Amino acid sequence: MTSASFKPTVGPALRTVMTAAGAAGLAVALTACGSQDGSGSSDAARAADPQAGGTGGGDSTTGSGDGAAGGGTVLAKTSEIPEGGGKIFKDRGVVVTQPTAGRFKAFSSQCTHQGCAVGSVSGGAIVCPCHGSEFSVTDGAVRRGPATQPLPAQDITVSGDEITLA
Repeated sequence: MTSASFKPTVGPALRTVMTAAGAAGLAVALTACGSQDGSGSSDAARAADPQAGGTGGGDSTTGSGDGAAGGGTVLAKTSEIPEGGGKIFKDRGVVVTQPTAGRFKAFSSQCTHQGCAVGSVSGGAIVCPCHGSEFSVTDGAVRRGPATQPLPAQDITVSGDEITLA
């Protein structure tokens, strides 16, 4: 046997390793960018009907104790949510807003751009610190990109002075 014909087979070929690494990287990138694509259509339908108070999150006109009876998680007292602003509950993955006096809304606290947690609520906007996306406190709609999908609405009820996550 000559040294020119000898080909050691110690592991997978370099081409195989590089192809697998590229495919794994692509999968990670697509997952990060597209994690909210499947829920956008129902959220857009909710956002399109601003009179549907209770469907995109509870409001004070529809809350009648359903959250407590249904075993939901009490998030906050209504007095803790500033009018025109909101509060982020990082441990529950939700942001609760009060767009107008006595009307409360809830949205996912995960930005629809790349999945970062939103960082603040100010000036009528829910703000993502990662790339500057802003969402409306009223309906979760995108006010400023790069996000293109609204924040998904979360179901809440308001009973008395308690806001409950369904």
